[in-house]
Amino acid sequence: MKEHDSILVLDFGAQYSQLIARRVRECGVYSQIVPYTISAEEVRKAAPSGIIFSGGPSSVRTPGSPRPDAAIFSLGIPILGICYGLQVMCEMLGGHVTSSGRKEYGLQSIDIVDRSSILLKDVSDGSSIWMSHGDAVDSIPQGFHVTAVTPTCPYTAVEDAERGFYGVQFHPEVVHSVDGDKLIRSFVLDICKAKADWNMGSFVDEAVEAIRKQVGDRRVLCGLSGGVDSSVAAVLIHRAIGDQLVCVFVNNGMLRKNEAESVLDLFGKHFSMNLQYADSTDEFLSALKGVAEPEAKRKIIGKVFVDTFYREARKCGDISFLAQGTLYPDVIESRSPSGGPSSTIKSHHNVGGLPEDLKWELLEPLKELFKDEVRALGKELGLPDELVYRHPFPGPGLGVRCIGEVTKERLDTLRDVDAIFIEEIRKAGLYDRIWQALADLLPVKSVGVQGDERTYREVCTLRAVTSEDAMTADWYRMPYDVLQKAASRICNEVAGVNRVLYDISSKPPATIEWE
Repeated sequence: MKEHDSILVLDFGAQYSQLIARRVRECGVYSQIVPYTISAEEVRKAAPSGIIFSGGPSSVRTPGSPRPDAAIFSLGIPILGICYGLQVMCEMLGGHVTSSGRKEYGLQSIDIVDRSSILLKDVSDGSSIWMSHGDAVDSIPQGFHVTAVTPTCPYTAVEDAERGFYGVQFHPEVVHSVDGDKLIRSFVLDICKAKADWNMGSFVDEAVEAIRKQVGDRRVLCGLSGGVDSSVAAVLIHRAIGDQLVCVFVNNGMLRKNEAESVLDLFGKHFSMNLQYADSTDEFLSALKGVAEPEAKRKIIGKVFVDTFYREARKCGDISFLAQGTLYPDVIESRSPSGGPSSTIKSHHNVGGLPEDLKWELLEPLKELFKDEVRALGKELGLPDELVYRHPFPGPGLGVRCIGEVTKERLDTLRDVDAIFIEEIRKAGLYDRIWQALADLLPVKSVGVQGDERTYREVCTLRAVTSEDAMTADWYRMPYDVLQKAASRICNEVAGVNRVLYDISSKPPATIEWE
Protein backbone atom coordinates (compact mmCIF):
# COMPACT_ATOMS: atom_id res chain seq x y z
CA MET A 1 0.00 0.00 0.00
CA LYS A 2 3.06 2.25 -0.13
CA GLU A 3 1.79 4.21 -3.13
CA HIS A 4 -0.24 6.18 -0.59
CA ASP A 5 0.98 8.62 2.00
CA SER A 6 0.80 7.14 5.48
CA ILE A 7 1.02 7.96 9.16
CA LEU A 8 2.78 5.59 11.57
CA VAL A 9 1.27 5.24 15.05
CA LEU A 10 3.92 4.09 17.53
CA ASP A 11 2.10 2.04 20.14
CA PHE A 12 3.24 2.43 23.75
CA GLY A 13 0.54 0.07 25.01
CA ALA A 14 -2.35 2.53 24.80
CA GLN A 15 -5.95 1.43 24.97
CA TYR A 16 -6.70 4.06 22.32
CA SER A 17 -4.09 3.22 19.67
CA GLN A 18 -6.71 1.80 17.32
CA LEU A 19 -8.78 4.95 17.72
CA ILE A 20 -5.80 7.08 16.69
CA ALA A 21 -5.37 4.99 13.55
CA ARG A 22 -9.09 5.23 12.86
CA ARG A 23 -9.10 9.02 13.16
CA VAL A 24 -6.21 9.25 10.70
CA ARG A 25 -7.99 7.02 8.20
CA GLU A 26 -11.09 9.16 8.55
CA CYS A 27 -8.94 11.93 7.08
CA GLY A 28 -8.49 9.77 3.98
CA VAL A 29 -4.91 8.85 4.87
CA TYR A 30 -3.65 5.32 5.52
CA SER A 31 -2.40 4.68 9.06
CA GLN A 32 -0.47 1.76 10.48
CA ILE A 33 0.08 0.84 14.14
CA VAL A 34 3.61 -0.37 14.88
CA PRO A 35 5.32 -1.27 18.18
CA TYR A 36 7.33 1.54 19.79
CA THR A 37 10.42 -0.67 19.41
CA ILE A 38 10.53 -0.01 15.66
CA SER A 39 13.96 1.23 14.63
CA ALA A 40 14.62 4.59 13.04
CA GLU A 41 15.92 2.76 9.97
CA GLU A 42 12.65 0.85 9.63
CA VAL A 43 10.74 4.12 9.94
CA ARG A 44 12.96 5.72 7.31
CA LYS A 45 12.29 2.85 4.89
CA ALA A 46 8.54 3.08 5.53
CA ALA A 47 8.79 6.79 4.63
CA PRO A 48 5.64 7.94 6.48
CA SER A 49 4.37 11.48 6.10
CA GLY A 50 4.11 11.72 9.88
CA ILE A 51 4.43 9.84 13.16
CA ILE A 52 2.11 9.76 16.17
CA PHE A 53 3.32 8.58 19.58
CA SER A 54 0.37 6.98 21.37
CA GLY A 55 -0.45 7.20 25.04
CA GLY A 56 0.34 4.34 27.37
CA PRO A 57 -0.02 3.01 30.91
CA SER A 58 3.64 3.39 31.89
CA SER A 59 5.32 6.23 33.75
CA VAL A 60 8.20 7.98 32.01
CA ARG A 61 9.77 8.30 35.46
CA THR A 62 10.01 4.52 35.92
CA PRO A 63 13.37 2.93 35.00
CA GLY A 64 13.01 0.83 31.87
CA SER A 65 9.80 2.52 30.76
CA PRO A 66 9.11 2.41 27.00
CA ARG A 67 11.27 4.68 24.84
CA PRO A 68 11.34 5.01 21.05
CA ASP A 69 14.58 4.89 19.08
CA ALA A 70 16.08 8.35 19.72
CA ALA A 71 17.23 8.55 16.09
CA ILE A 72 13.57 8.89 15.04
CA PHE A 73 13.74 12.52 16.16
CA SER A 74 16.46 13.14 13.55
CA LEU A 75 14.53 11.87 10.53
CA GLY A 76 12.87 15.19 9.77
CA ILE A 77 9.39 13.64 9.98
CA PRO A 78 6.66 15.53 11.91
CA ILE A 79 5.78 13.89 15.22
CA LEU A 80 2.67 14.28 17.38
CA GLY A 81 2.92 12.98 20.95
CA ILE A 82 -0.29 12.14 22.79
CA CYS A 83 -0.33 11.93 26.60
CA TYR A 84 2.51 9.45 27.37
CA GLY A 85 3.76 10.21 23.85
CA LEU A 86 4.08 13.89 24.80
CA GLN A 87 5.84 13.04 28.06
CA VAL A 88 8.37 10.67 26.50
CA MET A 89 9.11 13.21 23.75
CA CYS A 90 9.73 15.99 26.27
CA GLU A 91 11.87 13.75 28.50
CA MET A 92 14.05 12.55 25.62
CA LEU A 93 14.51 16.04 24.13
CA GLY A 94 15.62 17.73 27.34
CA GLY A 95 12.41 18.55 29.20
CA HIS A 96 11.24 17.02 32.46
CA VAL A 97 8.26 15.01 33.65
CA THR A 98 7.11 14.73 37.23
CA SER A 99 4.26 13.20 39.18
CA SER A 100 1.34 15.60 39.09
CA GLY A 101 0.44 14.61 42.65
CA ARG A 102 -2.89 13.20 41.55
CA LYS A 103 -4.25 11.31 38.60
CA GLU A 104 -6.45 13.32 36.27
CA TYR A 105 -9.25 11.56 34.43
CA GLY A 106 -12.20 13.07 32.63
CA LEU A 107 -13.30 16.24 30.91
CA GLN A 108 -11.49 19.56 31.01
CA SER A 109 -11.91 22.83 29.14
CA ILE A 110 -9.06 23.92 26.86
CA ASP A 111 -7.74 27.49 26.60
CA ILE A 112 -5.80 28.24 23.40
CA VAL A 113 -2.94 30.65 24.17
CA ASP A 114 -1.28 30.66 20.72
CA ARG A 115 -3.72 31.15 17.88
CA SER A 116 -0.91 30.90 15.31
CA SER A 117 -0.58 27.16 16.00
CA ILE A 118 -1.49 25.16 12.89
CA LEU A 119 -2.22 22.14 15.06
CA LEU A 120 -4.89 24.00 17.02
CA LYS A 121 -6.28 26.22 14.25
CA ASP A 122 -9.68 24.49 14.26
CA VAL A 123 -9.90 23.85 18.01
CA SER A 124 -12.33 26.20 19.76
CA ASP A 125 -11.51 28.00 22.99
CA GLY A 126 -13.32 26.35 25.86
CA SER A 127 -14.09 23.12 24.01
CA SER A 128 -14.02 19.90 26.02
CA ILE A 129 -10.99 17.62 26.03
CA TRP A 130 -10.48 14.22 27.67
CA MET A 131 -7.68 13.87 30.20
CA SER A 132 -6.28 10.53 31.41
CA HIS A 133 -2.86 10.80 33.04
CA GLY A 134 -0.93 10.61 36.30
CA ASP A 135 2.42 12.18 35.41
CA ALA A 136 2.72 15.62 33.86
CA VAL A 137 5.33 17.71 32.03
CA ASP A 138 6.80 20.37 34.32
CA SER A 139 9.40 21.78 31.93
CA ILE A 140 9.53 21.64 28.15
CA PRO A 141 12.59 21.15 25.91
CA GLN A 142 14.46 24.08 24.41
CA GLY A 143 12.72 25.31 21.25
CA PHE A 144 9.23 24.32 22.46
CA HIS A 145 6.54 26.74 23.56
CA VAL A 146 3.07 26.38 25.09
CA THR A 147 0.06 26.65 22.78
CA ALA A 148 -2.79 25.61 25.11
CA VAL A 149 -3.50 25.22 28.82
CA THR A 150 -6.24 24.11 31.21
CA PRO A 151 -6.86 25.22 34.79
CA THR A 152 -4.97 22.14 36.02
CA CYS A 153 -2.38 21.58 33.26
CA PRO A 154 0.01 24.37 32.16
CA TYR A 155 1.41 22.22 29.32
CA THR A 156 -1.81 20.97 27.73
CA ALA A 157 -0.39 21.51 24.22
CA VAL A 158 3.20 22.38 23.27
CA GLU A 159 5.12 22.49 20.03
CA ASP A 160 8.39 23.14 18.26
CA ALA A 161 7.00 23.87 14.79
CA GLU A 162 10.46 24.48 13.34
CA ARG A 163 11.46 20.87 13.99
CA GLY A 164 7.93 19.53 13.46
CA PHE A 165 7.39 18.30 17.03
CA TYR A 166 3.94 18.63 18.62
CA GLY A 167 2.45 17.26 21.82
CA VAL A 168 -0.84 17.25 23.71
CA GLN A 169 -1.52 16.01 27.24
CA PHE A 170 -5.10 15.04 26.39
CA HIS A 171 -6.58 12.40 24.06
CA PRO A 172 -7.83 14.00 20.82
CA GLU A 173 -8.73 10.60 19.39
CA VAL A 174 -11.69 9.96 21.75
CA VAL A 175 -15.15 11.35 21.07
CA HIS A 176 -15.15 13.19 24.41
CA SER A 177 -12.54 15.61 23.00
CA VAL A 178 -14.98 17.67 20.97
CA ASP A 179 -12.53 19.11 18.44
CA GLY A 180 -10.04 16.25 18.67
CA ASP A 181 -10.75 14.98 15.17
CA LYS A 182 -10.03 18.48 13.81
CA LEU A 183 -6.69 18.54 15.64
CA ILE A 184 -5.69 15.20 14.14
CA ARG A 185 -6.84 16.35 10.70
CA SER A 186 -4.71 19.50 11.00
CA PHE A 187 -1.67 17.41 11.93
CA VAL A 188 -2.18 14.88 9.15
CA LEU A 189 -3.20 17.16 6.28
CA ASP A 190 -1.73 20.59 7.11
CA ILE A 191 1.45 19.75 9.03
CA CYS A 192 2.39 16.39 7.49
CA LYS A 193 1.01 17.42 4.05
CA ALA A 194 -0.33 13.89 3.53
CA LYS A 195 -2.54 13.33 0.49
CA ALA A 196 -6.08 12.24 1.39
CA ASP A 197 -6.34 9.43 -1.15
CA TRP A 198 -6.99 6.37 1.05
CA ASN A 199 -10.30 4.86 -0.11
CA MET A 200 -11.83 1.49 -0.85
CA GLY A 201 -11.65 1.89 -4.61
CA SER A 202 -7.88 2.24 -4.59
CA PHE A 203 -7.61 -0.46 -1.92
CA VAL A 204 -9.36 -2.99 -4.16
CA ASP A 205 -6.97 -2.42 -7.06
CA GLU A 206 -3.90 -2.67 -4.83
CA ALA A 207 -5.19 -5.67 -2.88
CA VAL A 208 -6.00 -7.58 -6.08
CA GLU A 209 -2.49 -6.93 -7.36
CA ALA A 210 -0.95 -7.98 -4.03
CA ILE A 211 -3.00 -11.21 -3.90
CA ARG A 212 -1.99 -12.14 -7.44
CA LYS A 213 1.65 -11.49 -6.63
CA GLN A 214 1.55 -13.57 -3.43
CA VAL A 215 -0.47 -16.48 -4.82
CA GLY A 216 0.88 -16.75 -8.36
CA ASP A 217 -0.61 -19.82 -10.05
CA ARG A 218 -1.27 -21.69 -6.80
CA ARG A 219 -4.64 -22.42 -5.18
CA VAL A 220 -6.32 -20.90 -2.13
CA LEU A 221 -8.83 -22.44 0.30
CA CYS A 222 -11.32 -20.25 2.16
CA GLY A 223 -13.73 -21.29 4.90
CA LEU A 224 -16.91 -19.41 3.99
CA SER A 225 -19.34 -18.84 6.85
CA GLY A 226 -21.72 -16.30 5.32
CA GLY A 227 -20.53 -13.67 7.81
CA VAL A 228 -19.21 -10.28 6.74
CA ASP A 229 -15.47 -10.89 7.11
CA SER A 230 -15.17 -14.25 5.36
CA SER A 231 -17.60 -13.15 2.63
CA VAL A 232 -15.69 -9.96 1.81
CA ALA A 233 -12.36 -11.83 1.89
CA ALA A 234 -13.72 -14.51 -0.45
CA VAL A 235 -15.13 -12.04 -3.01
CA LEU A 236 -11.93 -9.99 -3.00
CA ILE A 237 -9.71 -13.05 -3.50
CA HIS A 238 -12.06 -14.38 -6.18
CA ARG A 239 -11.78 -11.10 -8.06
CA ALA A 240 -8.00 -11.52 -8.00
CA ILE A 241 -7.54 -15.20 -8.89
CA GLY A 242 -10.93 -16.56 -10.00
CA ASP A 243 -11.21 -20.36 -9.89
CA GLN A 244 -7.87 -20.72 -8.12
CA LEU A 245 -10.00 -20.01 -5.03
CA VAL A 246 -11.92 -22.91 -3.51
CA CYS A 247 -14.49 -22.10 -0.81
CA VAL A 248 -15.76 -24.62 1.71
CA PHE A 249 -19.11 -23.89 3.35
CA VAL A 250 -19.94 -26.10 6.33
CA ASN A 251 -23.57 -26.24 7.44
CA ASN A 252 -23.46 -27.09 11.14
CA GLY A 253 -27.25 -27.21 11.41
CA MET A 254 -27.23 -24.11 13.61
CA LEU A 255 -27.58 -21.47 10.92
CA ARG A 256 -30.42 -18.97 10.70
CA LYS A 257 -33.52 -19.72 8.69
CA ASN A 258 -32.80 -20.21 4.97
CA GLU A 259 -29.18 -19.11 5.47
CA ALA A 260 -27.58 -22.12 3.77
CA GLU A 261 -29.71 -21.56 0.66
CA SER A 262 -28.81 -17.84 0.64
CA VAL A 263 -25.06 -18.51 0.86
CA LEU A 264 -25.18 -21.11 -1.90
CA ASP A 265 -27.21 -18.83 -4.14
CA LEU A 266 -25.10 -15.70 -3.57
CA PHE A 267 -21.63 -17.20 -3.81
CA GLY A 268 -22.25 -20.25 -5.96
CA LYS A 269 -24.64 -18.73 -8.50
CA HIS A 270 -24.28 -14.93 -8.37
CA PHE A 271 -20.49 -14.76 -7.90
CA SER A 272 -19.88 -18.10 -9.68
CA MET A 273 -17.37 -19.28 -7.09
CA ASN A 274 -15.93 -22.76 -6.83
CA LEU A 275 -17.97 -23.59 -3.71
CA GLN A 276 -17.90 -26.91 -1.89
CA TYR A 277 -20.89 -27.47 0.42
CA ALA A 278 -20.89 -29.86 3.37
CA ASP A 279 -24.18 -30.39 5.22
CA SER A 280 -22.94 -31.89 8.47
CA THR A 281 -26.05 -31.19 10.55
CA ASP A 282 -26.45 -34.78 11.75
CA GLU A 283 -22.79 -35.01 12.74
CA PHE A 284 -22.96 -31.86 14.86
CA LEU A 285 -26.27 -32.74 16.53
CA SER A 286 -25.09 -36.25 17.33
CA ALA A 287 -21.97 -34.87 19.04
CA LEU A 288 -24.10 -32.40 21.04
CA LYS A 289 -26.66 -34.94 22.23
CA GLY A 290 -27.25 -34.62 25.97
CA VAL A 291 -24.82 -31.68 26.38
CA ALA A 292 -26.13 -28.53 28.07
CA GLU A 293 -23.03 -26.83 29.56
CA PRO A 294 -22.16 -23.74 27.45
CA GLU A 295 -18.37 -24.15 27.21
CA ALA A 296 -18.69 -27.86 26.48
CA LYS A 297 -21.08 -27.06 23.63
CA ARG A 298 -18.67 -24.50 22.16
CA LYS A 299 -15.76 -26.92 22.29
CA ILE A 300 -17.73 -29.70 20.65
CA ILE A 301 -19.00 -27.42 17.88
CA GLY A 302 -15.47 -26.13 17.30
CA LYS A 303 -13.93 -29.61 17.15
CA VAL A 304 -16.55 -31.03 14.80
CA PHE A 305 -16.18 -27.98 12.57
CA VAL A 306 -12.41 -28.40 12.34
CA ASP A 307 -12.75 -32.11 11.60
CA THR A 308 -15.38 -31.44 8.94
CA PHE A 309 -13.49 -28.55 7.36
CA TYR A 310 -10.26 -30.51 6.97
CA ARG A 311 -12.09 -33.57 5.68
CA GLU A 312 -13.62 -31.38 2.98
CA ALA A 313 -10.30 -29.60 2.38
CA ARG A 314 -8.56 -32.88 1.57
CA LYS A 315 -11.09 -33.38 -1.23
CA CYS A 316 -10.00 -30.13 -2.87
CA GLY A 317 -6.68 -31.37 -4.20
CA ASP A 318 -3.47 -29.35 -4.07
CA ILE A 319 -3.90 -26.27 -1.86
CA SER A 320 -1.14 -23.78 -0.96
CA PHE A 321 -2.95 -21.06 1.01
CA LEU A 322 -5.61 -20.81 3.69
CA ALA A 323 -7.54 -17.53 3.42
CA GLN A 324 -8.84 -15.88 6.58
CA GLY A 325 -10.88 -12.77 7.26
CA THR A 326 -8.49 -11.48 9.92
CA LEU A 327 -9.04 -7.75 10.54
CA TYR A 328 -6.60 -5.08 11.70
CA PRO A 329 -7.86 -5.03 15.32
CA ASP A 330 -7.20 -8.80 15.49
CA VAL A 331 -3.63 -8.26 14.34
CA ILE A 332 -3.10 -5.52 16.91
CA GLU A 333 -4.71 -7.47 19.76
CA SER A 334 -2.29 -10.35 19.25
CA ARG A 335 0.72 -8.04 19.27
CA SER A 336 2.82 -7.37 22.35
CA PRO A 337 3.41 -3.63 22.82
CA SER A 338 6.94 -4.28 24.06
CA GLY A 339 7.86 -7.27 21.97
CA GLY A 340 6.74 -6.36 18.49
CA PRO A 341 4.35 -8.22 16.21
CA SER A 342 3.28 -11.65 17.34
CA SER A 343 2.75 -14.59 15.02
CA THR A 344 -0.18 -15.78 17.15
CA ILE A 345 -3.47 -16.08 15.29
CA LYS A 346 -6.54 -15.60 17.45
CA SER A 347 -8.48 -18.84 17.71
CA HIS A 348 -11.83 -17.34 16.73
CA HIS A 349 -10.40 -16.10 13.46
CA ASN A 350 -9.07 -19.38 12.15
CA VAL A 351 -10.23 -22.94 11.91
CA GLY A 352 -7.84 -24.42 14.44
CA GLY A 353 -4.27 -25.65 14.30
CA LEU A 354 -3.19 -26.95 10.93
CA PRO A 355 -2.71 -30.74 10.74
CA GLU A 356 0.86 -31.68 9.89
CA ASP A 357 -0.06 -32.93 6.43
CA LEU A 358 -1.61 -29.58 5.47
CA LYS A 359 1.29 -27.17 4.91
CA TRP A 360 -0.65 -24.03 4.07
CA GLU A 361 0.46 -20.44 4.07
CA LEU A 362 -1.95 -17.82 5.40
CA LEU A 363 -3.58 -15.30 3.08
CA GLU A 364 -5.16 -12.41 5.03
CA PRO A 365 -6.23 -9.69 2.58
CA LEU A 366 -8.26 -7.72 5.16
CA LYS A 367 -5.59 -7.50 7.85
CA GLU A 368 -5.05 -3.77 7.19
CA LEU A 369 -8.73 -2.88 7.65
CA PHE A 370 -11.11 -2.02 10.48
CA LYS A 371 -14.64 -3.45 10.58
CA ASP A 372 -16.36 -0.41 9.09
CA GLU A 373 -13.75 -0.37 6.31
CA VAL A 374 -14.50 -4.03 5.58
CA ARG A 375 -18.18 -3.13 5.23
CA ALA A 376 -17.25 -0.31 2.85
CA LEU A 377 -15.10 -2.76 0.90
CA GLY A 378 -18.01 -5.20 0.72
CA LYS A 379 -20.16 -2.47 -0.82
CA GLU A 380 -17.37 -1.65 -3.28
CA LEU A 381 -17.23 -5.33 -4.28
CA GLY A 382 -20.98 -5.53 -4.89
CA LEU A 383 -22.10 -7.54 -1.87
CA PRO A 384 -25.74 -6.91 -0.86
CA ASP A 385 -26.55 -4.60 2.05
CA GLU A 386 -28.25 -7.45 3.93
CA LEU A 387 -24.88 -9.17 4.25
CA VAL A 388 -22.58 -6.14 4.49
CA TYR A 389 -24.51 -4.56 7.37
CA ARG A 390 -25.48 -7.79 9.07
CA HIS A 391 -25.41 -7.86 12.87
CA PRO A 392 -22.65 -9.93 14.51
CA PHE A 393 -23.46 -13.64 14.62
CA PRO A 394 -21.58 -16.16 16.79
CA GLY A 395 -19.38 -18.78 15.17
CA PRO A 396 -21.23 -21.66 16.88
CA GLY A 397 -24.45 -20.14 15.53
CA LEU A 398 -27.78 -20.80 17.19
CA GLY A 399 -26.12 -23.51 19.26
CA VAL A 400 -25.20 -20.87 21.86
CA ARG A 401 -28.64 -19.27 21.69
CA CYS A 402 -30.41 -22.56 22.27
CA ILE A 403 -29.85 -22.51 26.04
CA GLY A 404 -29.58 -26.02 27.45
CA GLU A 405 -29.48 -29.11 25.26
CA VAL A 406 -29.37 -28.55 21.50
CA THR A 407 -31.79 -30.63 19.45
CA LYS A 408 -33.12 -30.33 15.91
CA GLU A 409 -36.62 -29.57 17.22
CA ARG A 410 -35.41 -26.78 19.52
CA LEU A 411 -33.20 -25.31 16.76
CA ASP A 412 -36.12 -25.27 14.33
CA THR A 413 -38.23 -23.47 16.94
CA LEU A 414 -35.48 -20.93 17.60
CA ARG A 415 -34.95 -20.39 13.87
CA ASP A 416 -38.59 -19.40 13.48
CA VAL A 417 -38.51 -17.11 16.54
CA ASP A 418 -35.31 -15.44 15.33
CA ALA A 419 -36.65 -14.91 11.80
CA ILE A 420 -39.83 -13.23 13.07
CA PHE A 421 -37.94 -10.93 15.47
CA ILE A 422 -35.43 -9.79 12.82
CA GLU A 423 -38.22 -9.34 10.26
CA GLU A 424 -40.24 -7.09 12.60
CA ILE A 425 -37.14 -5.02 13.44
CA ARG A 426 -36.44 -4.53 9.73
CA LYS A 427 -40.07 -3.65 8.97
CA ALA A 428 -39.93 -0.99 11.70
CA GLY A 429 -36.76 0.50 10.17
CA LEU A 430 -34.74 -0.18 13.33
CA TYR A 431 -32.21 -2.79 12.16
CA ASP A 432 -29.41 -0.33 11.37
CA ARG A 433 -29.85 1.49 14.69
CA ILE A 434 -29.11 -1.69 16.63
CA TRP A 435 -25.65 -3.23 17.12
CA GLN A 436 -27.02 -6.72 17.60
CA ALA A 437 -30.45 -8.30 17.86
CA LEU A 438 -30.97 -11.91 18.81
CA ALA A 439 -33.37 -14.44 20.27
CA ASP A 440 -32.65 -17.19 22.79
CA LEU A 441 -34.68 -20.29 23.60
CA LEU A 442 -34.66 -20.89 27.35
CA PRO A 443 -34.49 -24.31 29.06
CA VAL A 444 -37.79 -23.74 30.85
CA LYS A 445 -41.44 -24.22 29.97
CA SER A 446 -44.45 -22.24 31.05
CA VAL A 447 -48.20 -22.75 31.19
CA GLY A 448 -50.22 -20.82 28.64
CA VAL A 449 -53.63 -20.65 27.04
CA GLN A 450 -53.73 -20.73 23.26
CA GLY A 451 -57.15 -20.95 21.69
CA ASP A 452 -59.27 -22.96 24.10
CA GLU A 453 -56.41 -25.18 25.17
CA ARG A 454 -54.04 -25.10 28.09
CA THR A 455 -50.45 -25.38 26.83
CA TYR A 456 -47.07 -26.14 28.40
CA ARG A 457 -44.43 -24.86 26.02
CA GLU A 458 -41.02 -23.24 25.81
CA VAL A 459 -40.10 -19.66 26.68
CA CYS A 460 -38.03 -17.42 24.42
CA THR A 461 -36.29 -14.16 25.18
CA LEU A 462 -35.62 -11.36 22.71
CA ARG A 463 -32.57 -9.12 23.04
CA ALA A 464 -31.29 -6.01 21.24
CA VAL A 465 -28.32 -3.86 22.23
CA THR A 466 -26.52 -0.73 21.17
CA SER A 467 -22.72 -0.61 21.27
CA GLU A 468 -19.64 0.93 19.69
CA ASP A 469 -17.32 -2.06 19.87
CA ALA A 470 -19.09 -4.83 21.85
CA MET A 471 -16.81 -4.23 24.85
CA THR A 472 -19.76 -2.57 26.56
CA ALA A 473 -23.40 -2.54 25.48
CA ASP A 474 -26.71 -1.07 26.55
CA TRP A 475 -30.09 -2.66 26.01
CA TYR A 476 -32.05 -1.10 23.18
CA ARG A 477 -35.24 0.72 24.14
CA MET A 478 -37.40 -1.16 21.70
CA PRO A 479 -40.74 0.53 20.89
CA TYR A 480 -43.58 -1.29 22.59
CA ASP A 481 -45.53 -1.73 19.37
CA VAL A 482 -42.60 -3.56 17.75
CA LEU A 483 -42.27 -5.86 20.75
CA GLN A 484 -46.01 -6.46 20.74
CA LYS A 485 -46.06 -7.40 17.05
CA ALA A 486 -43.03 -9.69 17.40
CA ALA A 487 -44.38 -11.41 20.53
CA SER A 488 -47.84 -11.84 19.04
CA ARG A 489 -46.49 -13.37 15.85
CA ILE A 490 -44.12 -15.68 17.72
CA CYS A 491 -46.86 -17.07 19.97
CA ASN A 492 -49.25 -17.46 17.03
CA GLU A 493 -46.85 -18.78 14.39
CA VAL A 494 -44.27 -20.81 16.34
CA ALA A 495 -45.89 -23.94 17.72
CA GLY A 496 -43.31 -24.59 20.42
CA VAL A 497 -43.46 -21.18 22.22
CA ASN A 498 -46.16 -19.61 24.39
CA ARG A 499 -44.26 -16.91 26.28
CA VAL A 500 -41.92 -14.10 25.09
CA LEU A 501 -39.57 -12.07 27.30
CA TYR A 502 -37.43 -8.99 26.51
CA ASP A 503 -33.92 -8.81 28.00
CA ILE A 504 -33.07 -5.39 29.51
CA SER A 505 -29.61 -6.31 30.87
CA SER A 506 -26.62 -4.18 29.90
CA LYS A 507 -23.00 -5.30 29.47
CA PRO A 508 -21.62 -5.39 32.11
CA PRO A 509 -22.89 -7.12 34.19
CA ALA A 510 -24.42 -9.36 31.51
CA THR A 511 -22.80 -10.34 28.22
CA ILE A 512 -24.47 -9.71 24.87
CA GLU A 513 -24.93 -13.41 24.15
CA TRP A 514 -26.40 -15.62 26.88
CA GLU A 515 -23.76 -18.34 26.41
